[in-house]
Amino acid sequence: MVFEESVALSQPFEEVVAKVKQSFAASGFGILTEIDVQATLREKLGKQMDRYLILGACNPTLASRALDIEPEIGVLLPCNVVVRDNHDSVLVEAMDPGVMTTLVSRDELRPVADEARRLIGEALNRLAQSA
Repeated sequence: MVFEESVALSQPFEEVVAKVKQSFAASGFGILTEIDVQATLREKLGKQMDRYLILGACNPTLASRALDIEPEIGVLLPCNVVVRDNHDSVLVEAMDPGVMTTLVSRDELRPVADEARRLIGEALNRLAQSA
């Protein structure tokens, strides 16, 4: 089961993070959370790892529609977008919103997930074209 889409970019990490935020904003997503996994694991466990950032992306219109159909869907929101070092590139990975429809047996969620998938795909395509 594929649960994410990804694109590899060759720009510097911080530049990619800025582009991700811009590209997802152009598709109607705001970034609600930003988790620096590298810093957290270094601080809490003394673990060294490559840069790894989790961005919590939310499209308010789609989130509202999904919550109206299934209030419990909030445990799966926002959509996570990962930006991480991957040797000679920076990898951007986004969760496939269709995963939500496999976890919740509500056919009414499928059009919401399909729209979210389309918009996330647009954002990732924009990033790939900017490479």
